[in-house]
Formats: sequence, structure tokens, C-alpha cells
Amino acid sequence: MLSGSKNSFKIQPHAQGPALRGAKSSDMNDQRNCQAFPCIPGEHVLEEAARVRKIVCSRDGQESIVGTLYCTNLRVAFVPEPAPGDTVGAPRCSTCLHSEHDVALPCIGRLVAVNSFTKAKVLTASSTLKFIPEELVLYCRDFRVLRFGFRDSGLEYQAFQVTLAIVQAQESCNGSAGTWYDSTAIRNLENAWLSTEELSSPPTLLFESPCDWEKELRRLGAAGWRVSPVNERFDMATSLPKYLWVPSRLLDNELKRAFGHFNARRIPRLCWHHPGGSDLLRAAGFHADSDPEKEDVRSVEALMLAGHAQCVIVETAADLPSPAEIQLSYLKLRALCLPDSSVADEKWLSALEGTRWLDHIRACVRKASEVAALLAERSRSIILQESDDRDLNCLLASLVQILSDPHARTQSGFQSLLQKEWVVAGHPFLQRLNLLRDNDREESPVFLLFLDCVWQLLQQFPASFEFTETYLVALHDSSYIPFFSTFLFNCQWERDRRNQHRASNQIYAPVNGWREPLPLEILQKGDRLAKETGGPYLPTIWDWALRYTTQQRAQFRNPAYARGSSSVPNGNLVPLGGDKLEAALSGNGAVYLFAKGGLSMQTHLFPWKNGSLSRKGWRWAQSSESLSEQDRSLRSKPTSCPLQPEGLLLPASVGPLIRLWRRCYLRGSQEVQRGLFASTLAELAEELDLLRERLGA
Repeated sequence: MLSGSKNSFKIQPHAQGPALRGAKSSDMNDQRNCQAFPCIPGEHVLEEAARVRKIVCSRDGQESIVGTLYCTNLRVAFVPEPAPGDTVGAPRCSTCLHSEHDVALPCIGRLVAVNSFTKAKVLTASSTLKFIPEELVLYCRDFRVLRFGFRDSGLEYQAFQVTLAIVQAQESCNGSAGTWYDSTAIRNLENAWLSTEELSSPPTLLFESPCDWEKELRRLGAAGWRVSPVNERFDMATSLPKYLWVPSRLLDNELKRAFGHFNARRIPRLCWHHPGGSDLLRAAGFHADSDPEKEDVRSVEALMLAGHAQCVIVETAADLPSPAEIQLSYLKLRALCLPDSSVADEKWLSALEGTRWLDHIRACVRKASEVAALLAERSRSIILQESDDRDLNCLLASLVQILSDPHARTQSGFQSLLQKEWVVAGHPFLQRLNLLRDNDREESPVFLLFLDCVWQLLQQFPASFEFTETYLVALHDSSYIPFFSTFLFNCQWERDRRNQHRASNQIYAPVNGWREPLPLEILQKGDRLAKETGGPYLPTIWDWALRYTTQQRAQFRNPAYARGSSSVPNGNLVPLGGDKLEAALSGNGAVYLFAKGGLSMQTHLFPWKNGSLSRKGWRWAQSSESLSEQDRSLRSKPTSCPLQPEGLLLPASVGPLIRLWRRCYLRGSQEVQRGLFASTLAELAEELDLLRERLGA
């Protein structure tokens, strides 16, 4: 609604949604809108403006692309006019859920109206707009900056209409937790999911069924482990996945004794099995109020030792930043990288170090390397322990597996890893990414920090990864798109509860690529049939064909990938070992605590037996061997567990080798602005020359 004088308009929210043309569109209007703009089912155009110029930057300065700007109830989208030579009416992209010009409403961080005769105005629902916008700037949460110009004659009314529509639509989706999440458009999107037969993405294990867990366990060759359905109904722990890898000799009745002695009932369970015999586990901290009986202690001991003589407890939080510190650093990084930063050029690098973002990356890479070294040195149980086991444990467990397992460096293996260690393991994506924009206190981009760490590894080992930087940027951007189920929930229990609710109401099956209701007699067969026939579930992030063309997805694959490539920067793989580490880990049946870069022997496996249970669960020893001092010896002496030539990556974490991810964070800067994909052959040739230079260095 517009109110006020001729040159002053007030943006007013509406109880029934925006009173705009598209909000009350008839079926005929919806059909017309879909022909002009590829709407997804449940999406409708609220307002549009033709002959709008999208301002982009190139090597020759600013350029503009003429097209139509759309505001829908889900996103803001810009459709360029057909280029000379294009077939009239032919779609420029075969996908309808993403383009370089689109942004989902929750991904808009700030909306600014610009006029050459007055000060730029940040627009909110309570804003009063007293000028005609000549330019509209969208600051996206994924570091993109989209600029649209309305300088052409006759666009004054359209500029007002589309600007107000965007403000009101964004306010509507940010108004409450249920507004966006339970919107009709999202429900219809669930029903309109393309069938998997039409997708060409690499196979990804979702770890939602026991067969996925069994398949991965067979790949790892972990003979002493089994898949347990003890949490299949989430009655043991709602934040844990349905199925867990536990020692084969431990029965489920014995396993249940261990849950109550860990925070949020998140017991130790297997993450990865090293070919040399070591096992990587993760667990929450010990519960401060638990009082274990003898049988309980025996069950916990069987879980943590996992059949090994030695157990190393890795205090994850001891060397890594807390989620609050990650969030503070990220906010500083965003403020520095956006084009309106007030930092002078000569002070920019020092300001970058002041954000501490690169320091956090160094700490994560360094700690992951140390844990990977401990895994490769000899057969033992290594447990990553974090207070709640839902943030830093996800990051560290994933990095260790990427360093240690070549399969995790393939696209399908990497996606399966993220499903196992982040999605079903209970990382609170909805809170940490704050997709609903309703709880800033829980926000912390732990997952985005992890992606940055992976990018650093990709720079140091460009031939060891099957995927490219383009793929990582696409994954980074996808974390802010709430059209897919992968990052829209805090745990598997929440995801299943929503899916079961939808399945109990109506079940859809794929017909000609889209979904149609099933007969009533099929609806009575329950939730299991709903899953088997493709019930009303949101697609996953890994269904790349829903958003990217075949040509774009081809840029996800690294042409220089070599599975047997060198795994150390200097090309010489050196086994791990060392006299000091051998001496520190020489005892049989010993338990060690690894924290602050050092190893210290513990009197007992459990803090209850030590006589004191701190909040972190451990009483610190008085002395420890610093692992950083052992750095040279770790790479000097062969052990009984030699590494495979294509196995372990040994990244460097010293200052200059950890760099800013410019293609991701500086996309909004006009001086270095670059998109997700190389837009010209010249840019692609430039990237190939840079890759050859790195490979030849």
C-alpha cells in the first residue's frame, strides 16, 4: 500500500499480505506470469518492472544488462532480455530454482534505494521513501551485491512498485518462524519436486536408511562395527541420527546404558575407520549429573575403547574458536568485504587480520592435521569430544576424513560426508545459518568456516580433489536457499517429523517429471510407501540439476583431478612417526587427553574415577608433551602402519599459505567482482592458466 503525498510514500505492512497486483492474481494472470517468468508451483509474481538495467562490473568498467525485474513471494529474480541471435521466446536457462540473477527473500540482508539527489536509504517495513529510486541495491547474505537501475524514462511508477513489493515480501518471510517455513509456496514446492530419474547428480548417500550405513561401513572395511537401530524412533536422543555405528560385540541393551552419561544423550559412535586399524569417534561431553553404575561404566568403556588398547580423547574446543567467536569474526569479515566498507586500502590487510577469520581457519586446519597424524600413526581409538557434539565436532570430523580418505575428496564422497557428519548428525543448520531470521543469538556460520577450510586445502592440493572452487561457491550459496531440505532443519528428527506430517496428509508420485496425487487406497498404506513412492519431501541440495544447467554443472568437476596425485605440497610423501610420540604413546591400555597441542596421560578413562568432573569432563594433568614441538619428528620415522601413496594430505597452516577466499567474499566489490561461473572464454582461459601455474609450481 502507498500512502502520503506525491513525492513521499510510506511502506505499510498488511495483515493479509502485500496488496499488490500478483497477490490477487487469477488463474489466467498466474498463467501469464509463468509464461513470462518460470515460476515454480506455489510461486506467484507480486510485481515486475520491465527495461530494468542490472549493473555488473567487468574489466572495462561497469556494464549493464537490460531485462525484467520480478518480485515473487519466494525470491527476487532478474530475467535478461534475449541476446541477439537467441530464439524468440526460448528460455535462457532450463532450470527454474536458481540463476546468477536470483536471490531468495531470506538471503537478502539489506535493501538500499539510491537517488543521485539525496542520501541512500536503507529500506525496512517502517521506512518512508521520499524520492524516486534510480538504483536499487540488494546486499545478499552470501556476499553478492545485486544492483538494478531505473534511470530510463517512464520507470518511476514501476521503480516504486517493485521496490515496495520487495520490502514487503522480505518482511513477510522474516516476520515469524512459521511464515516462510509453512508457506503455501514451500508446501507446493514439496509436491512439485522433480523425479530423481531426471536428475544427473552423482550418487549421494543420505544416511536416512540402514542400507546407506551398511554400504558405507562395507566401504570402510570396519569389521568390528555394526549398524545399530537403537535410535530408530529417536527415543534415545532426538538430535542423533536414527542409526549408529557401534562395536559389534556391544548389544543394544548394553548400549542403552551409556546414553544418560553424555550431554544430550549423544554417545560415542564411529565416524571413520582408518585402513591401518585406527577408529575415529565423536561424542558429547560427559554429563555432570550422571552417576554411573558398574554395568554402565562397562558399556561406556566398550564404546570409547572400541576394542583398542589405547584411547586418545581430543578436546575439540581446546584449540578451536567457539561458535560465538566464529560469528563475531564472520560479522567483521562481512563488514570488511562489502563495497561500502570504510577501511582505507592501505589498512585493508591489517583489518583482515583483525577479523581473526584466517586465524580460525589456521587453527582448524592445524588441529585436523594433528588428529589425522594420530590416526595414521598406529591402531587406536580417537574420540572427538565437544560439549554438545554438534558444531566443532562436525567440522573437525569432516576435515580429518578429507585429509585421510581420498573418497571424501570426490564429489559424491564429499556430499555423503556432509550428510553423515553434518545433516543427520544434528548440526543445527536452522539456528546457525539463521534462515528464518528470528534468532540472531544462535547464529554462527560454522559450516561456512568449514567450506573455507576445504577451499584452503583445494588451493594447496589442486589435483587431489574431484570438485572445483566453483562447486564450493555453489555449495556456499546454497546454504542460504531455503527451497531445499538439507539446511532447513536442526536434526534428522525435525526433518522426519515434518515429512511424516506431510505424508499423512497427501502423497504424491512423479508423473512426467512433476508430482500428481495418488489414489486414496494408496494413501492408506502409510509413511513407508510415501518414502518409496517419493512422498511430499523437499529436494536436497545435492539435486544440482534443479538449479544448474548441464554446462554449469560441468564446471563443478576438476579437469586436473588425479586420484593418485601427490598428497604433500613438495611432492614427497613421508610416513608419520617419531621418537617423542612413540614415547608419549608407548603404554598399553593407556588413556590420553589431547588438548592445547599436547598429550597427557589420564589415570582413568572416566572422569568419575578421577574424583572430579568438570564442565568439560576432564581434570587436566600437570605436564604434557607438546605436539607442536614434535612436528618434525612426526614426519621422520616410519611406523608399522605405513601410509598409502594416495592417502594422507599434509597441509601447511602457516600465515601466508592461508589466504582470503576472494571469489566468495569479494564478489560484491566492484573492483574484483566475479560471478559463480566464468562468463567469457577469456575468463575461463585465465582460470586455466592459473591452474596450470599452480600445478607446475
